[in-house]
Amino acid sequence: MDKSHNLQSAVQGLHLARSLADTLQIVADGVVTGLGYELACVNLVRPDGDLVVAAFAGNSTAEAQITGRVGSRESWERRLGMGEHWGDLVFIPHTEGWVLDDDDVPQWYTDGPAPRFEDEWHPADRLFAPMYARSASGASHGELLGVISVDHPLTRRRPGPDERRDLEEYAFQAAVAISNARLRANMQRALVRLDREQQTLRASEESFRQAFEYAPNGMAIAEMGGDQNGRILRTNDALCRMLGRPASAMRRYSFSDLVHPEDIGTLLRTSAEGGRAELRLGRRDGTYLWVSLRNSVVADHADGPRFLLTHIEDIEERKHREFALAHRASHDALTGLPNSAELHARIDARLCALREHGSDAAADGMGGAEGMGGAEGVGDPYLDHADRAATAHTHVWAPVGDDNTHGLAVVFFALRDFKAINTRFGYDAGDGVLVEVARRLAQAVRDGDTVARYGGDEFVVLADGFGQAEAHTAAVSIQSLIHQPIRLDDQVVRMHAGVGIAWAQCGTAPGDILRAARGFAS
Repeated sequence: MDKSHNLQSAVQGLHLARSLADTLQIVADGVVTGLGYELACVNLVRPDGDLVVAAFAGNSTAEAQITGRVGSRESWERRLGMGEHWGDLVFIPHTEGWVLDDDDVPQWYTDGPAPRFEDEWHPADRLFAPMYARSASGASHGELLGVISVDHPLTRRRPGPDERRDLEEYAFQAAVAISNARLRANMQRALVRLDREQQTLRASEESFRQAFEYAPNGMAIAEMGGDQNGRILRTNDALCRMLGRPASAMRRYSFSDLVHPEDIGTLLRTSAEGGRAELRLGRRDGTYLWVSLRNSVVADHADGPRFLLTHIEDIEERKHREFALAHRASHDALTGLPNSAELHARIDARLCALREHGSDAAADGMGGAEGMGGAEGVGDPYLDHADRAATAHTHVWAPVGDDNTHGLAVVFFALRDFKAINTRFGYDAGDGVLVEVARRLAQAVRDGDTVARYGGDEFVVLADGFGQAEAHTAAVSIQSLIHQPIRLDDQVVRMHAGVGIAWAQCGTAPGDILRAARGFAS
């Protein structure tokens, strides 16, 4: 599995826990299952400032021996001030860490051979990922919540830039999850306290008012049942600030009035009591904010009317990070285009859409393919000394049906002799050529078409509603754009591309369609 998928899965798991203890253990387990380390320890800051080993993963013996043990804040601050700082991460190599062997921080010692090369992981190396609360003042860090310590990378090497970025991102998400778990625990305790104090109504109402009004996240009370079911009765300041709407205006709405049209179904599927959902709510300025909704039912009196208490948490930053992780998993890092896995998924989705709408293409099947190739073997195929044009030739595998048939065209472009660019000018130049070809392809297609990077020097265009002649014309036009000169510093090169075209129907495997088109582009 791709590492970015592992990280994305680990991050999503952080927000599924129901308690603080579960959250801490999931944080430790996620490092081992998703980030590529054999051991992980979560050290949580206690109210007195010292750090306790709250969770451990990767070694049951170590877990039994050090879980619950405490290290002083002074010793931890010393550690976090040493070594090499990789962004928020702190790495203390074994050549420096020996001075920490006798401090009071709980440690698990492992044996192993001395490193054989410079960046090999040493058993005495230490790597820490501090977790900070989000700062209300806008500073880069809030208070320290705890520290994740990791050991024994599966690669047996010191983490590279990608691994460091993933661990730093995971520590940020873990801090968010821990903060939210604490907030939920505090709110649950407040609600339990409120229930116990119902016999003394005045004290109960004051306790609830303070918990409601001064909650750091949004809170709302809505009617349950009757003609006004769901109408918002009361909101706290945090929710009004979150949505940019005054309390007087909020009382004119229900959540169904504020939710994004695409999220109405999510809201309706959320049960009244104990329901939870992630969706978008509309701000006053017309934009939408990602939030997490959690519902509880409260009663005004012992036998009085029941109301819905909704806890609203701003998760905009987390959702954007999740979307970014998903984008990394489905797009090529160099060109920014969809990668081969995403291309297969889009072919599946478009073919099923064709079936649902009764397209002519669905009736024709994977009718055929055709290909075009650039001129080869004339002078120097890279340097633009002669300023010659490419001469196209065509292979045809005629689609089944008449010439008016329109369907999903899969157009495959294979760059000719691209490896020679890397050999002659270097890999940076080769990357520049690929980026420029990707740019030209993206500018040449219609809105709604897909341009993907299929392999090292291969690109694919998906286009709906094309017939044989139209697909051929579009392919020749795009091919001519690829053939135009590309400047590399003081040199100019021309790339030539073979082209293959295939049509497909729902039920055809994307791999078969692509192989058909690729065969004519080769």
